[in-house]
Amino acid sequence: MINLNPSDKALVPFVSVDHMMKLIHHIGLHDMLKGIAGYIENDFKRWESFDKTPRIGSHTDDGVMELMPTSDGLDYGFKYVNCHPKNTEHGLQTVVAFGLLADVASGYPVLLTEMTLLTALRTAATSAVVAKLLAPKGARVMAIIGNGAQSEFQATAMQAIVGIDEVRLYDIDPAATAKCAANLQGTSMKIVACKTGQDAIEGAHIITTCTADKAYATILTDNMVGAGVHINAIGGDCPGKTELAEAILHRSTIFVEYPEQTRIEGEIQQLAADHPVTELWQVMTGQAKGRTSEAQITLFDSVGFAIEDFSALRYVRDQIKATKLFHPLDLLADPEDPRDLFGMLQRAG
Repeated sequence: MINLNPSDKALVPFVSVDHMMKLIHHIGLHDMLKGIAGYIENDFKRWESFDKTPRIGSHTDDGVMELMPTSDGLDYGFKYVNCHPKNTEHGLQTVVAFGLLADVASGYPVLLTEMTLLTALRTAATSAVVAKLLAPKGARVMAIIGNGAQSEFQATAMQAIVGIDEVRLYDIDPAATAKCAANLQGTSMKIVACKTGQDAIEGAHIITTCTADKAYATILTDNMVGAGVHINAIGGDCPGKTELAEAILHRSTIFVEYPEQTRIEGEIQQLAADHPVTELWQVMTGQAKGRTSEAQITLFDSVGFAIEDFSALRYVRDQIKATKLFHPLDLLADPEDPRDLFGMLQRAG
């Protein structure tokens, strides 16, 4: 085991996909989701201490590649992530990611890690944290529209953090629903595979939409959504990609992570630039109200924000300290004399 202190300089811990999977099993999936959720809640409560900027995206006809940076003045973190909906046609993941955490005082990286799995965990943990705040009291049934790679993580986080005991599934591809249902059979939740989106949301207190198509889509029409539900809209996360009918937005109280980013990428890109929204950190700190009535429709217009990744990176850094679930990576040049980089190169020859 190596020390994770940046003063060691030469070696940076790298968490591979294999090590991430082992770490999840070592901690336990429910406990890891709860742990990441706790870090996210704590970081949102100190929101004002962070550098914040909308993510930097490179958009193409096939998808988007993005960098998501932030810092609290002590640590700096960023994530590289893509979203290419057509990748599955070629046997590739729609989303892949990796991330880095660095010490602000020295600038030295202290962690490099895969973030494809970790992003799925932090996205699900964020959804559950918000549902715990905003869903109707006693919520026990959720519907998931879109049963791709995110769906099982969403359901598991809702069970672990909110207490959901029934999940209703729908996808335009029945094979995706069958996959999701099979993966969730080992849980104690009741799993219901539905033939239509309307069937899926009947009786649901929480509705999660997590589709992948990069298009202005209408996954939920206005007549599908009744009073008193909470909606986690997590699939619309770039310009030109939405999931909800505009009329639903006008009937809902809308909560967002970072308005400057969500107005570009979220469901609210359909609305006027001055349409009122509430920032989550304000609800978490008691500066704004969450759900105020049983009949209210609450909508979390989630596009993902860098602070959530920062929270997940710090969680992983802290958890691997007592394990050997990382590779010491020779990432940094480390000459004995920090001014003599050229001399180090010469001696190596």
